[in-house]
Amino acid sequence: MQILSERLRTLRENLNISQAKLAEEIGITQASVNRYETNKTTPSVETLLWYSDRFDVSLDYIFGRTENPQGTLYKYEPKPPEVNSEMKEFVDMCFDPKSPMYNRLKQTLLKMLEEDKK
Repeated sequence: MQILSERLRTLRENLNISQAKLAEEIGITQASVNRYETNKTTPSVETLLWYSDRFDVSLDYIFGRTENPQGTLYKYEPKPPEVNSEMKEFVDMCFDPKSPMYNRLKQTLLKMLEEDKK
């Protein structure tokens, strides 16, 4: 897989690590690292996981499924969806005990729960 070998080489080169030094860290030969980077052989799953952890990137990035590395050092914090102001007012009204919608909503939910038990 060409993209995989390119990614492995780029990850190593971006940190200015030689093939020999990387091979020593992984516990394999420099020739093996060279074969991975020249697309002559595919690393084992364990080796790919090692690369992922060492360079803090996802396996999807290594396999070329995304351009976004998103390793464990990156904090993924999804933003809550923006709420339409009219919808927010409606929800607030539904849960306000003084609202005329409150009792209707409560009865509807209770009815739904009863039907779900059947």
